[in-house]
Formats: sequence, C-alpha cells, structure tokens
Amino acid sequence: MEFHHYKSLLKDLVIGKRLPTAIYLHRSALQSALPNELLAFIELTADSVATAHQWNVIKLFKRDFKLSFLHYPDFDTYAYPALAQSLTIDLLDGHSHCTQYQDSDNPPILHRKETFVGDLYPKYAEFCAITEEGLKAGLYENTRRIGFKKQWLKLIKEKGYQLDEQGRLHPYQQAHSAAPQASCTINDIQRHLTAITRDRLSAPFQKLAKYGYLDGDYSILDYGCGLGDDATELEAHGLNINAWDPVHRPGGNKVNSDIVNLGFVLNVIEDENERAETLKQAFTHAHKLLLVSVMLANEAKQEHFKPYRDGVITLRNTFQKYFSQAQIRHYIEQVLNVKTTPFGQGIIAVFKCSQLEEAHHLELQFKNYNWRHVTHRPKPKTLPQRQQLSLYEKHQELLDNFWHHCLHLGRIPANDEFEQSSALRRALSSHNKAFSLLQNYYDQTEFAQAQKRRRNDLLVYLALSLFGKRKPKSHMPARLLRDLKTHFTSYQQALEVATALLFSISSPQNIGDACYAAFAQLEIGELFDNHSYILPSHKLNLLPAILRVYIGCAAQLYGDTDDVDLVKIHMRSGKITLLKYDDFNKKLPLLTQRIKVKLVEQDIDYFFYGGEYPLQPLYSKLSYITPNSKEHKAQLRFDAKLADMLKGVPKEQWPDWSVLQKVFAYWGVKLQGSRFVKIKD
Repeated sequence: MEFHHYKSLLKDLVIGKRLPTAIYLHRSALQSALPNELLAFIELTADSVATAHQWNVIKLFKRDFKLSFLHYPDFDTYAYPALAQSLTIDLLDGHSHCTQYQDSDNPPILHRKETFVGDLYPKYAEFCAITEEGLKAGLYENTRRIGFKKQWLKLIKEKGYQLDEQGRLHPYQQAHSAAPQASCTINDIQRHLTAITRDRLSAPFQKLAKYGYLDGDYSILDYGCGLGDDATELEAHGLNINAWDPVHRPGGNKVNSDIVNLGFVLNVIEDENERAETLKQAFTHAHKLLLVSVMLANEAKQEHFKPYRDGVITLRNTFQKYFSQAQIRHYIEQVLNVKTTPFGQGIIAVFKCSQLEEAHHLELQFKNYNWRHVTHRPKPKTLPQRQQLSLYEKHQELLDNFWHHCLHLGRIPANDEFEQSSALRRALSSHNKAFSLLQNYYDQTEFAQAQKRRRNDLLVYLALSLFGKRKPKSHMPARLLRDLKTHFTSYQQALEVATALLFSISSPQNIGDACYAAFAQLEIGELFDNHSYILPSHKLNLLPAILRVYIGCAAQLYGDTDDVDLVKIHMRSGKITLLKYDDFNKKLPLLTQRIKVKLVEQDIDYFFYGGEYPLQPLYSKLSYITPNSKEHKAQLRFDAKLADMLKGVPKEQWPDWSVLQKVFAYWGVKLQGSRFVKIKD
C-alpha cells in the first residue's frame, strides 16, 4: 500500500480518538471502523511483525507512514490506564522499535476511552461516565498536562480530587477531612483582599489607552473596579467613566457604556455559576467592547497554594483561578457564545461592534512603520520651470504635507482623508492636480515603494481576517474600500491573493526562504541555518508579507506583541517564540519570559525566568543593533570586556546570570547598568 492511499483511507474513519498527528483505535473496533483494504493491511502487518507482542490499541499516524501497536493491560479495569509497551513500525523501510514502560514511574496515560471503541462496546457507557467526571473536575482544560502519570496525578490533586482503586475520581475532602482545602469554606474566603492599590493604570486600561479607546470618544464602565484607582485617574483626565464594585463601590453607577472593563474579577470568584453570571452581566452592559482580564500562571506558581474547587487558596486566604491564554479565551467564548480577540497576556477583548472590530484589526497592520519622510523630509528635484517652481514655493509646506500623506496611503488621498484638503483645493483646484505637480518635484521611486508596501499591508490584513474567520467586507471603513479599489482589480481578486498568501505559511520551505531573504535585507538579528531566525520586534513590519502573516497568526492567539523584545521564527515546526527581557536597552539584558506560540496546536506555553528557570543573559545583543552605529561600537567594547573575563569558555557554554555574577566577583567587579565597577575591599 502506498502512503498517499493510506492517508486517503484514514480520512473516512468515524470511530477513534483523533489527534492532530494520529488516530487511536481499540482492537475491538478495527473491523467496524476500518475500510476492508486498510483492515487487511493492518492485520497483515500485525501478523508479520507484531505477533510476539501484546497489543490492544493501534496508533495510525497521519503525517508519517507508520503504525504503533500499544498495550494497555488495564484498559477495561482502570479508568486511566497506563501504557506498558509500544511497538512502532516504519512502513517505508520495515524497521520497528519497541519501548517498554512497565518499570517507568511516569508512563503515558490514556484518557477518553469511549472514543477508542464503538458504542456497542460493553463498557462504553462506563467510559463515557469516566470522561464526564474528568470534564466536571476541570481536568481537560489544559491537555498538555494530562499525558503522563506524574503530571496527571499532580493535576488531580490540584483540582481537589484523588483516585480510588479503579481510578475513579473522588473529592479529596471525603477521604481526608483534615486536609487544608477541606477547612476552607466560601465564607472564609477573603475576596475583598484581592483589591490592590495602584500608582499607574492597570494593564487592561494601558491597552485601551494604546489603542486609542481613552481619547474621550467612548463612555467606560469599570465593572468590578476594586479600590477604583483606574477610575480616579481617568476621571481626573475628563473621561466619561463610571465604576462599580460589590465591596468597595457598591453605590457606583452600573450603567451601560461603550466599553466595559472586567479587570481581574473572574479569577477571584470561587463559585463557577457566579463567575459565569458576572461575565454575562458585564457583557450586557457593553455597547461596543468588553475587555476581560485574568491572572495567568504556570504550574510551578500554583504548587505553592492549596487546591480549592477549580482554583487555589492563597496565603492571604483569597481565591485565585489561574487560566492559560487558551483557557480564558475558550471560557469567554463558551459562556457568551462569541469570538474573542487577545489584546495581550491574559487580556481578552470581545467586540460587540463589527465596525470597531475591523478598525482595530486594520490599525494593527497600518500603524506599522515609519517612512523615511517622517524623519528625513524628501528633497525636491531641481526644475527649470519658474511658474511651477513659484507655485510650489508659495505652498511648499502644504504640498509637502500632502505628499507625505500620499506616501502613507500609497495613493492619492480622498478629500476627507487629508485635513488640509480645503486649503489645498483652493490653491490647486484638486488633489489630482497637486499630485501631478509633485511628480515633478519628488523622485517617484519612493511612491512606488509606498504603493507596494500598502498593497502588502492590505494582503496581510485580509489574510489574517481569513485566519480569524472574520468577514470584514460589510464592515469595511471607506478608507479601506478605497485602498482595495486602488491596489486590486476587485475585492474578490484581493481575497484570492490573500488566501494564497495565508495558505503559503503552511510550507516550511516558504517560511525558510522568507527568513533568509529577510535576514539578507535587514542585516540584523540571528539566523540559525535551516532552523530559525530571531529579530527585534520593532523590525517585524519590515518583513516580507508571508512572515508578517505567520507572526500575525501567532499574535491572534497571544495578543499585542509590542511588549516583546525579540521574536524567534521557527522555520520548520510551526512555532513562534516571543522573548521578553528585563531591560533591552542594557548591554546585557536578562531574559525574563519566553512565550512559545504553537500554531498547529493553537496553544501557548509560558516560561518564566528568575524563578523556575535561571535568568539568562543575552550574550548576542550585538546582533540586534544597527551596524556601525554609536550603540554598536559601545556594545563591541562591552562584549570584549565580557569575553576577556570568560576567556577559554566556548560562547555556547557561557553561564546563566547567577553563575556569571560569581565570575564577576572572581575578577573583583560588579555590573552596574552597563558598566563594570571595581568592588572595593
């Protein structure tokens, strides 16, 4: 059997546990689930290769021509059986590999057994009940934590449960009445202590400010405002904001508003029904936009607290429900039956106004770069015609501003797109005549580049709209419709090109080629051959359109990347890694957070440095600085001093921050900012 035929047969399967890379089937379901041709092929393979091995589950690979015969001895008798043995066969070359797990203290674990068998299987109803127990306990909210025994048992304990002899779930309190979480009741939880005093705007309001929602055009309700520091600050700036909190501002005005902020409220509500009702109530008060923010945390942080319900009890006896980015988006979408848009880490937006939503996505692509004319005004060409020159000289500032606007749009602006349009038309009759005049004064190469850039902006915007399953045409602002008319023959043609662009990111070859081209053009960052390209985030919008879409898809899962210092583009694995440093302006920045966005799995992993992982210096800072600049020369001098201290140690083995400080102590220096200072005896 050929691989392409094998893959086509897999598409017709209706029974089996389906994962992105494989389908799992219990042996009992093979005859009813598989086409005769595929069944005969598997039986023949099993008879010829797997006869000496016990197995009761088969793994059918989707992307490779392979089969695995798996043995779960307790499949029928234990709720979550462990894998005892795996025999994997490469059907291309006939090689096989057997892995034993009997003596492992952390074997793979099986879940959702009802998906492996047909509905006529004797224990099908029991398997369904087991899965339903796990769902109610919240065990499947983060699937990357459930694959192996140790993590599985740890998760169960965190959720406040334990397993009996058959692996069934029971509340931990029933068997351990003296356990810490049993002594905590709803009345004991000090919910009011979660409110904190702020000396600056909270993260969600900072996002609203960044996107222009705090310019005075929108009414705002801070729903669950805590101590109300955000509202006080915004009131002082004349914004139309109301604030309400059940504890600290029960008399506040809970009025319908354009924007409702539900900031760090859902994660402190221990009752699941009340949590969902609070989200619904906040949503009903929003005319145009609801912004929801929650605390995110990794597993290591949660280990320090006592499990309670679907969250933890902190040392201050407050409740916290920690989410992942994917979990909070799924929760909001499930409760409200809406689509969500991430604004940042743990900050999720729900647009009720389609026009506002499209304007937001549009700005993300068109805010993106500074044309040369912003910092260096273009020099007009020398012309002999005195009449034209006089006209230009008379209105030079006005015409320069108009030309800059043409460059920004990549086309001639409409009357309502140029603030000084009335003055311009009084002087030169129309925008078209002004543009014709300016063609005599400025090199048109820059305008051609502007046109190309604007067209790419449009394609990136449309491709990401398709990725987000938005249908923007009915909500497009007039400016965008003019762009499409200028740069494409039709909206349909633009969509076709954007669709091809979106599909192109699935090819590792395309991504790799674009990374090499971008590195050659920008001459900044680090290129790791056939693996990845790392570059500063402020250069993202200078990348080819395919890479902007690739990174844009990751941003639709994560949110705003403006607080990210470096972006790592993985060429082969369908991942984007975002890197944050303590202060990237330093000569030796320290990595504080690494965010891995997995496009295939539609999931995000967070790694925090300085606790679970040691702080990691960026020893290659020089690669991210413009060559021959003053900063570049200063970094060279710093790196030379550092290399001298670490002489004899290969650079790939240079230490983490804690060890590096010992190196500094050995040389009798300490690092203050970006300078080495001698330590006095």
